[in-house]
Amino acid sequence: MKVRLEPSGLEFEAEAGVTLLHAAEAAGIELPSSCRNGTCRTCICQRLSGESRHLIEWPGLSFDEKIDGWILPCVAVAQSDLTLDTPQARALLD
Repeated sequence: MKVRLEPSGLEFEAEAGVTLLHAAEAAGIELPSSCRNGTCRTCICQRLSGESRHLIEWPGLSFDEKIDGWILPCVAVAQSDLTLDTPQARALLD
């Protein structure tokens, strides 16, 4: 599935079952992260379009945040093509 990051316009492919954070890293894109287990909220971003699901029962998000499309890429996988609002995303230099 294709994942587009706004406002940078960076894109990467996310294979089924691979977290969005790992897929971005594999594509040479850095997203904010720290704990990588869904508790610290460093990676929080908003899903603008598409579907995703979290790999853990209740990640560090409130009910209202989940309803409003906020996700934690460290424990989320794509269910369709996605567009995410991730202002701090950046391409890593080789």
